[in-house]
Amino acid sequence: MDDQAMTQRARHGDNHVAATASGDHDGGRHPAEPVPRPPGGPTIGVALGSGGARGLSHILVLEALDELGVRPVAMSGTSIGALVGAAYCAGMPGRDIRHLALSLLRNRRETMGRLLTARVGRIKDLFGGLGNPVLIDAERFVDAFLPEVVPQTFEELGIPLQVVATDYWGRCERILHHGAIRPAVGASLAIPGLIRPVTQGGHTLVDGGAVNPLPFDLLRNKADIVIAVDITGGHNGETRGLPGPFDAMFATLQIMASSIVAEKLKAGAPDVLIRPNVDAFRVLEFFRATAVLKAAEPVKDEVKRRLEAVLG
Repeated sequence: MDDQAMTQRARHGDNHVAATASGDHDGGRHPAEPVPRPPGGPTIGVALGSGGARGLSHILVLEALDELGVRPVAMSGTSIGALVGAAYCAGMPGRDIRHLALSLLRNRRETMGRLLTARVGRIKDLFGGLGNPVLIDAERFVDAFLPEVVPQTFEELGIPLQVVATDYWGRCERILHHGAIRPAVGASLAIPGLIRPVTQGGHTLVDGGAVNPLPFDLLRNKADIVIAVDITGGHNGETRGLPGPFDAMFATLQIMASSIVAEKLKAGAPDVLIRPNVDAFRVLEFFRATAVLKAAEPVKDEVKRRLEAVLG
């Protein structure tokens, strides 16, 4: 195999995909396979949920773990949780992720430039009825915003990561945890109507929040203590009037995600459930990053207090 082919395979190689809905698992590690327990105390697993800009609050949870000197043995993530999780599992401390996010989102021109490079829709499509002029390519989007420290494959991560996507035609959950990282994260982020679906391993994949917006269940047999960060939340305080088209679409997705999480919790909750105070923020309000982080700041003390209580 020549160098170009090897590079292409590393970047876009097939992910091993598991369909938990059907029980059809690949030949790699089963999502429920236990992680060996290291000496020195109980192991920690962290699940980061979907929720758009609210997911910036995940960073504070990771900072709290860093300050406690706690290193997770396994992580799972959906949508924005997959993006933040990939950076952390690659060895990027929470504080560095915060610095990167703020430096980027404070520069609207640079951020918009990166989004434009990821756009596949054309303005003329708006008038010709041929497509969505703002449609974004998932893999280009991830390439534009995922830190360079993140390696090409899951196998190279310092902490094992499972990413959740939705199989559009299979109507089920797909767990991506082997092979190329960027297509997997792109699939998990692929909000219908905004980000183009990803074709991976013969499957058409879209936003993982449609099936598992808080994937703590994937960690039950991988860690002794599971922390889950739920940002599906409630509304932003407005209770009257008609929402705009985008607000209606994204808020409806959040309502669905919140309902899924509520049903999952009835079947069995994680050991530590964290809900940052970010309900006031809309899904796409990334340019309010400073405000999101300020509102969620108290969650750091909550994580430390509750985790110390569980650890004894």
